[in-house]
Order: sequence, then C-alpha cells, then structure tokens
Amino acid sequence: MKYTLLFFVLLTSLCHAGAPDRDDGYRLWLKYDLINDASRRAAYARSAPFIVLNSNSPVLKTAAEELQTGLRGLLGKTVPIVASAGGKTGGIILKTDTSLPQLNDEGYQIRSQPNITISGKTDAGVLYGAFAFLRHLQTGQPIGNLALTSNPKIRVRMLNHWDNTDGSIERGYAGSSLWKWYELPERIDPRYRDYARANASIGINGTVVNNVNASSRFLTAEYLEKVAALANVFRPYGIKIYLSVYFPAPKTIGGLKTADPLDPEVNKWWADKANEIYKLIPDFGGFLVKANSEGQPGPQDYNRTHADGANMLAKALAPHKGIVIWRAFVYKADGKADRFKAAYDEFKPLDGQFEKNVIVQVKNGPIDFQPREPFSPIFGMMPQTPLGLEFQITQEYLGFATHLVYEAPIFKECLDSDTYVKGKGSTVAKVIDGSLHNYPLTAIAGVANTGSDRNWTGHPLAQANWYAFGRLAWDHTLSSEAIAREWTQMTLTTEPPSVKTVTEMLLKSREIYVNYNTPLGLSRPWTGAHFAPEPWQNRSSRPDWTAVYYHRADSTGLGFDRTTSGSNALAQYRPEVQQQWNNPETCPLPYLLWFHHVPWAKKLSSGRTLWDELCTRFYTGADSVGWLQKQWAQVKKDVDPETFDNVAGRLATQQKEAIWWRDAWVLYLQEFARQPIPKPFKKPDRTLKEVKESVQVYLVR
Repeated sequence: MKYTLLFFVLLTSLCHAGAPDRDDGYRLWLKYDLINDASRRAAYARSAPFIVLNSNSPVLKTAAEELQTGLRGLLGKTVPIVASAGGKTGGIILKTDTSLPQLNDEGYQIRSQPNITISGKTDAGVLYGAFAFLRHLQTGQPIGNLALTSNPKIRVRMLNHWDNTDGSIERGYAGSSLWKWYELPERIDPRYRDYARANASIGINGTVVNNVNASSRFLTAEYLEKVAALANVFRPYGIKIYLSVYFPAPKTIGGLKTADPLDPEVNKWWADKANEIYKLIPDFGGFLVKANSEGQPGPQDYNRTHADGANMLAKALAPHKGIVIWRAFVYKADGKADRFKAAYDEFKPLDGQFEKNVIVQVKNGPIDFQPREPFSPIFGMMPQTPLGLEFQITQEYLGFATHLVYEAPIFKECLDSDTYVKGKGSTVAKVIDGSLHNYPLTAIAGVANTGSDRNWTGHPLAQANWYAFGRLAWDHTLSSEAIAREWTQMTLTTEPPSVKTVTEMLLKSREIYVNYNTPLGLSRPWTGAHFAPEPWQNRSSRPDWTAVYYHRADSTGLGFDRTTSGSNALAQYRPEVQQQWNNPETCPLPYLLWFHHVPWAKKLSSGRTLWDELCTRFYTGADSVGWLQKQWAQVKKDVDPETFDNVAGRLATQQKEAIWWRDAWVLYLQEFARQPIPKPFKKPDRTLKEVKESVQVYLVR
C-alpha cells in the first residue's frame, strides 16, 4: 500500500513538473518572480553580489533577510549576507546613520557607486529603504546612479481592523479574521509575519487589531497576552500594535460603579491598566476610542465632554509615550438635524482642550465612507488639535468584494481638497501632515480590507486599495495613476500593454461605480446590509438610518438642501469653499445633490435636465462594467490563469448587480419625476415591485 501511495505522489509530481505555478494572490505585491529580461537581471546581479549587515538589530536583520528573499526571486540566485564588504566594491550596505540631515526618523536614502548604500536615521528607515530598493527592481528601473531620498509625511500610518473575538469582521468581505484568538498566544500562525511584511513594505507602522465597537475583553489579562504575542511578530517590521477600548471597561471588567472620566478611581484604573499593558508590550502604541456614537457609551453619559474622556486616557498613557486616537464619528438620532453637521458641532468647540498625546480622528467625509463625499468640514477648523484622517479600505459602500473600485482617487480627492483656512493651497493633506498648523503628532488610518481568504482581500484587484493606502500614507503627493501602474507591475504583469490596460481599468473603476450607484452627489441610501439597493426604505429605529433621510426625493426634485434655505451645513466651511458649492447653477455636478434639492426639470451644465442626466449616468455606469470586462479579457495572456478567472467571475457579478442598482434607482425615482426614460435607454425589463422583491430576498438570505 505504501509503495502505491509513493508512486502516486511521484507521478503527480512529475505531471506538474515544468508547469507554471498558479498564483493564488497570497504573495500580494511581494511576488519577486524571476526577471525575464536577462540583460537587466545580469545588471542587477552585478550590483548586488552581497549584502552587508553589521548589526544585531532585529529590524536591520529583517531588512537584510527581506533583501535576500527578494533578490533570490528576482535574480534567481542567493545573495549572501556578510558582516563586512572586506574592501570589495559593489554590494548592498545597510547602514543606520543619525547624522543625515535630510531624513526624518523613518526616512531613507539610497545611493549607488561604488556600493549601493541604504541608509536611515533609524533601523526602521533602513527597512523601508530596503523595500523601496526591491520595488525599484520589481518595476524595472535602472540602478546605475541611484540617488533616492524619501521621508514619510505622516508620523502614524496605521490600519484599523474591525475584528471581533469570535473571528467575525464588521464590514469584512474577505473571510474571517486573520487573528486566531483561540490559538494565541501558544501558536503563532505564519500568516501574521506575512501580514507584517506586506505592511512594512508600503510604510505602514501601526495596526489596531480589534473592532472600534470594542469588547472590554481585549483589556483582560487573557487577551493582553494574545495581543502581546502579535506585537512580538510585528516588532521586527517596525509595526506598533494598538487596541480599541470600550469606554466603560472600568465597570464591565474592573468592578467599579462608574466610568466617569473625572472620577479618581476610574483614572487610577486606567493608569494601572496602562502599566499592565506596557509590561507586556513595551512599545505599545496606544488606544483607539469610539465613544458616544451609534449607541456606544462614552463620557457624555456622565455629562462630560469628549476632551474629558480622551484626556483621562491620555494621562494614563503619557508616561509610556502612548497616544489616544479619539474618533470624531458621532451623531445623534435626531430626524430634524443634519447628520452632516454633527462632528463639527461636537468637536469644534473643544479645540485646544485635548492633551498633547491625543489625536482626533476624522473620517474623510462628513457622513460615512460614501462612494463620493465632500471633505469633512472639521479639517482645518481645529488648529490647536492634531487631526488624523480615517479612510475606509474595505468596501462597505463600494460593492463589497464583488465590485471593482480602485480607491486611490477617493483618497486623493479628499487629500487634495482645499480647506482655504490659511488661504488657497490649505489642503486636507497639509492639515493632517501637520504642516499647516505645526502639529507635532500626525496620523492617518485605513479600515482594513484583509481577511482569511487566501488572497487576503477577496477581490484580487482590491489588493490595490491596501497598497494605495500605504503608499499615500507615506507620500500623499503620489498620483493615483503612478500607484496603480506600480502595483500592477509588482502584482499582475510587467508586460507594458497589459500594465497600461489594467491601470486604465483601475483609474476609471471608481467613476463607473459612482455613476450606477450614487451619481451627481446622490447620497447613498442606508440599508442594514449596506449594499442592496433600497432607496424606498423609510422605516428604522432612527430616522438617519433610512434611505429617504439622505436623498429626499419628492415630486419637486431630489437632493439634500444644505444651504441657508436648508440645514445650512455649508456654513461650517470657509467662505471660499461655500462659494464653490452654494449656488446650484455653478456647483460642480459631482457634489450637486449633496448640497441642493434640485427640480427634476432643471437643466444642468451638461445640457440635460436633472432627470435625463441621472438616467444617463445610471445607464452608462452599468454599461461601462461591460467595458471593464472587455478590457480584462485583453490581458488574459499576461495574467496568471487563477487570478484572471477570479476577476472575470467577479466582473460578471458586478455587471449583474450594476443593472440591479440601475433599475432600482430609475424605477423608484421615476415615480417622483413622472418622466419617461430618455432615449436611447431602454426601460428596465422588471417592474419596481419585482426589484423590491429581489432586494428582500437578498436581505434575508
């Protein structure tokens, strides 16, 4: 029997010998496949005969090992790690040099001739430089006269994981949580290290491992040991670990009668808890807090302010140099109010009242990670308080893991928006990188889209969003196109025609989605699933959890009036910004329905009426998914078969669901507009009743 089994294994191995390995997406952008161009490969090899590492630093050791791994794959040969160049020219030297004036703490410098020297003021800087050098090779760039210098523009660059103790992920669409809490701390899944590698390669230096809707269980001794085990894996990659905390934890696990932030016993409990954490995790980053938002408890339960709550935690962490990241995502269940205004109204009056180690974390837009939002009016309006920026990488409102939406344009749209708080050029990016108001503490966060799926993100092309966030967190001046091209070359193919095709797909994907989902600033209807089209939804436990609250469709028109005749939310912006959006005649079409209730027959700058323009967007958006399919078919010969089939299947689903969205919106809004669907567009094959029935089936499945 054992000989039969041995023969079968041998036969199977022979059958697969010589066949190309299928790429399941696990390696992300760190593929390091052999460079096909023999002359380029030889040139690279001549410049890298050895790697010099003269240090016992765990982070520098990681840098050397990553270089060795990358070069082995790219060059097809092992490059040795040595303690000294021994007078030889050539080779790669890793060097920590605190005297480099052009670098900040995590910046790097790469110089060639006669040796390639990768330097940083800190070990982390050298690590980032090593990954940058490998990226340089992966994208086929020359290395003869290297003179690269790069500094991260933002100090804290982190992922926020909305993961729970039971392995579920709130708004997760790529399987279950990466963190196997039931195995930790005894077993360390090798995937934790690969996660750290991927993050370090794009400059991410922090991670919050649990949901902002936090369980106090994460602060128990049992779970702190598990978190410490993860921190040990992340540390050699320059990544600090953070925790979301449940504000009433002193009551739920501490046995106190209150969680009042001004109560001395509560303050002592948090200080003791901080001491406990830092004994286990000396480089612990700090706390992320969601409080008095969507039913979560907080300091307002005790008639205290957000500043009172944040400062209590900040004082507990200050002796350990930890920070508090306090989320500004707050709003009350008030049907007469405008949720748009809530964060500004609660936090603007508190400017200057927070401790120095507190960052107020603000979502990119004023509502909730919509497909398109104006930038949050808080940016620039709190000059005495460091403001961090929160993006969402996971596609909660962007089609989950079936729709292709490249998010770099969303990120850039916010980062490049001008607040005008110090005149023209006062961009959101300059607010959060500290340059506008001289914030010494800066942060940017992305809600992660990773999960236990083998390819990490469900949709293979959604890996580009994780990558884009990291690259922009490091340098917000990079373009969406440059990042898309870079990611494609490193992840999918280096063939120029296919790189161009995929890059174009990525760059157009967001606008295609917006057109069939929320054109002209039409705010996203809320549903329990955050995905199914349900613009008719008008019942919920709170008014701002209905669809009609946002789009306000009636027989007159469509859109939310936020001018002086409506909620006056526009007054929260600088006059220069108000001027751009205040007049419906001149308001850019992408933001029109965000700020105005527009009559159905109103002629827009496009030359069409509102109704005709909406129909045009809904139909052309849905039709454009067919264009994405045709473009993807063109790259089949240059992309791994498994990846190609995976994306092709998801694009087919996207086309079906785009038509679903189109039909739901058009048929529903037509009941108010009472106008025919303009030519040449065909009336949907199904009735509104049939669309509603299909949505109900989706919501209960």
